[in-house]
Amino acid sequence: MKLSLTRPLVFIDLETTGVDINQDRIVQIAILKVYSNGTQEIKKFLLNPTIPIPEGASKIHNIHDEDVKEAPTFAQIAVKLAEYIKDGDFAGFNSNKFDIPLLIIEFSRVGIELNIEDKKFIDVMTIFHKMEPRTLKAAYKLYCGKELVGAHDAENDIVATYEVLKAQLLRYENVAYEDKDGNFSYPVTNNIDSLADFTPFNLVDPTNKIITDEQGNLIFNFGQYKGQPVIDVLLKNPGYYHWMMEANFSIFTKRVIKQVWESQRVKR
Repeated sequence: MKLSLTRPLVFIDLETTGVDINQDRIVQIAILKVYSNGTQEIKKFLLNPTIPIPEGASKIHNIHDEDVKEAPTFAQIAVKLAEYIKDGDFAGFNSNKFDIPLLIIEFSRVGIELNIEDKKFIDVMTIFHKMEPRTLKAAYKLYCGKELVGAHDAENDIVATYEVLKAQLLRYENVAYEDKDGNFSYPVTNNIDSLADFTPFNLVDPTNKIITDEQGNLIFNFGQYKGQPVIDVLLKNPGYYHWMMEANFSIFTKRVIKQVWESQRVKR
């Protein structure tokens, strides 16, 4: 079908050095510009972010420092890019929360203010989530084909949850799942170990402020030290420990921080 447009619709997708819109940079940008007559144009730029690309980010988009060392920087394409997209509205997948804000910040770094006051913003992921709500009632309807009567009564909810799980096992019995690295598996089986692996629980810190990497090292998963080992951060910035212990973090997070802190004091 042809979209009903009064001006171009500019779809934007970014590959970046990370997910912090204030700190991370663009390493690749793709633009699909759809005109009101239905014609389409695609432009794609590989960019040198001017900062190292973390290994974790490279594992997702397969773009490494070596790939971008000769690529232009965002500053070098910014004027041309701003001119190309200025006449359109914007669209993307999770673009309202990530791609568009990060893009605006990148423009601001090079002194370009992107005029967005009269723009329309279409986020395909928001449509997906609103039309396919992630609630027990919606899941019961989707998987079991029944309306959930008496939702938010604990007994009704837990019985419905049990029925949903059994329906999921039937629906996804031979359905492949593709992870972020492109690996396929069949995890939704009538096997508790497999299901638990597919729906992991962070035993270290259920709030996910602290996670473990593939080597089992404790890693910060938020803030200025995101992606860095907890032990390294506390050694170089002891004040961060005291701040976290006084701030509004969960007992789980504080317990991990305290254990790391005290283990280092013993070693010293």
